[in-house]
Amino acid sequence: MANTPQSQKRARQTERRTAVNKARRSRIRTFIKKVELAIAGGNAEVAAEALKTAQPELMRGVTKGVVHKNTAARKMSRLAARVKALAAA
Repeated sequence: MANTPQSQKRARQTERRTAVNKARRSRIRTFIKKVELAIAGGNAEVAAEALKTAQPELMRGVTKGVVHKNTAARKMSRLAARVKALAAA
């Protein structure tokens, strides 16, 4: 338990930030899942559109410090490759 006023305030701030980051991470996962479902469905146009909406969301997570830059880049690269392969097929 936090004892000093400063540590009590930090505990409150951490609680709020955790809730915000949790929501942001969940939102990013939802956008990624939409792309994956579109790929699984086999519709290249829907998958490409879902990828376009997921990309800024992932990058926003990077700027907010929820996701590491390289992690976001890796996820985007792999999703884009899968969408491209679907479009080519």
